[in-house]
Amino acid sequence: MALIEARELTRVYKMGGTDLLALRGVNLTVEAGERLAIIGTSGSGKSTLMNVLGCLDRPTSGAYVLAGVDVAHLDRPALAVVRNETIGFVFQSFHLLARTSATENVELPLLYAGLGAAERRKRAEEALDRVGLGDRRHHHPNQLSGGQQQRVAIARAIVNRPKLLLADEPTGALDSTTSDEVMDLLAELGRDGMTVVLVTHDPDIAAHAPRVITMKDGTIRWDVRRDAAEGGLTSGQASSS
Repeated sequence: MALIEARELTRVYKMGGTDLLALRGVNLTVEAGERLAIIGTSGSGKSTLMNVLGCLDRPTSGAYVLAGVDVAHLDRPALAVVRNETIGFVFQSFHLLARTSATENVELPLLYAGLGAAERRKRAEEALDRVGLGDRRHHHPNQLSGGQQQRVAIARAIVNRPKLLLADEPTGALDSTTSDEVMDLLAELGRDGMTVVLVTHDPDIAAHAPRVITMKDGTIRWDVRRDAAEGGLTSGQASSS
């Protein structure tokens, strides 16, 4: 079953008296439980597409159905509800609150969702256990390494049990060894059934994903799937989107 169905998405930004076409009729289907990377250089449209898929922005035209809900033209309050209930976000900058513990950082989305204190604490501790930081739950960000901080951020992203995890350059601030550890964690979440969409400019990071979409000039140019059994490419073609 498709979690993401995007048809003929366009996004036009007004720049003075000029229209900047950031997305040009993008078509994309992502099945529930898939793990894929969206790669492209600066200006390719990958970040714009991520913002639309994450309900952080609305397309100028086209259809976007997320988990069975047509979200393309929802108003801001409705989009906020979808984001909180359906999507988890991981960014290059960890966006952790410096003066609060790992557990308290992870609890934040649950606070916005209106859960009581006991349930918030229970779920936050479960999420930290899930990312291997159960023994660091009382630590503040300045007491954690970069990789540990990103794991806290991932725990915060999954604490609401979202259907979709969007990761925007999640390893950009990390060394190569720690980057591999974070990618292994994202892969594990994917194997457990979460849909993971990774946005990156780094081909080495994209190579961790079974499916890689390459964007250029606001379009999907290539959509390549890898053979899980052999590690090879099974299909890849230029997109007409």
